[in-house]
Amino acid sequence: MKTYKVGMLGFGFIGKVHAYGHLNIPLYYDQQDFRTEITHICTSRKETAEKGCYQVGGRAHAVLDYREITENPDIDIVDICTPNNLHFEALMSAIKNNKHIYCDKPLTATLDEALQIKEALKDYKGISQMTLHNRFFPVTIRAKQLIEEGKIGDILEFRGSYLHSGSADPKAPLKWKLSGAAGGGVVADLGSHILDLMHHMLGDFSELSAVTRIAYPERPSAEDPTKMVKVDAEDNMHVTITLPSGAHGVISASKIATGLEDELSFEIYGSKGAIRLAPMELHRLYYYDCSAPSKPIGGERGWVAIDCGQRYDKPAGFPTPKAAIGWMRGHMHCLYNFLNSVYTGNATGPTLEQGIYIQYLMDKVKESAEKRCWVKV
Repeated sequence: MKTYKVGMLGFGFIGKVHAYGHLNIPLYYDQQDFRTEITHICTSRKETAEKGCYQVGGRAHAVLDYREITENPDIDIVDICTPNNLHFEALMSAIKNNKHIYCDKPLTATLDEALQIKEALKDYKGISQMTLHNRFFPVTIRAKQLIEEGKIGDILEFRGSYLHSGSADPKAPLKWKLSGAAGGGVVADLGSHILDLMHHMLGDFSELSAVTRIAYPERPSAEDPTKMVKVDAEDNMHVTITLPSGAHGVISASKIATGLEDELSFEIYGSKGAIRLAPMELHRLYYYDCSAPSKPIGGERGWVAIDCGQRYDKPAGFPTPKAAIGWMRGHMHCLYNFLNSVYTGNATGPTLEQGIYIQYLMDKVKESAEKRCWVKV
């Protein structure tokens, strides 16, 4: 069995998510071709790096300089889980050293950084993947298949949304994900996910018009809650998208959708049928077939619930195809897809190049919102 040594940059919330995947891939996938071992964890403070090493089994090395990972000849995979504004330098170093790269979204804090990475990738010899995990649920995999099979025909209109309520409270502190200086804001945080998922299913966009909003101009400081600090990153976005065919729809992302949890959903309506994912219902994809008989008394016409569950292709199999699926399972399959790509030498994506494109789309959303006009894509 091939063992890939992994160095993790960052070990906050998303770092633990990625670490969970590395530790448990052997349980979820019945294969003996490859596994990973986390050998190094880099954070900004020694105590957090050491704690992370303990949490993954106690044998990893705690480091404070990302170059001890990206330039280490013994490390095969660089797993980037840091705040957005810290991605760029680590990515450039990992690319230069031809490390395999697993990078949390979005790729970078700015489009300019993403374009520099595009130039650096011309000589890159590793395998890369973005952690756009919403592509990797059976329900979204099946949705993509139905579209490619022509089951819904020509796309007529669509909607996609990714909604939270975490910033609806004005007392929520200004952590880095709410800071534009750190590459935060809802366009980067949730918008990157829903823009990628809808682009993945619909294909290229031709133009867009966006509006965004900062709900509260000031929030309590994360370091000192008694101090109010200025907010410079948006809390929501609403984007009208036009496809090359002329079909159009709306893509939304928000952290001020009061009362909502982690609500990913989409509706895609076509000339032959339609598909939709209901919020908080990752187990089922709903499909409408216009060719089903509508007589007598409605015949067999109507929305069909497809039980996608955890019905991944082999070698997946744990825990069971029928079990209700959760958010973490998408991350598991996203990571497995990357590791299998590394093992086979065939990058199936979404690669860093897709990360660059999503960075471009995010920049167009912000440009449109600032100028209050349609922009070409």
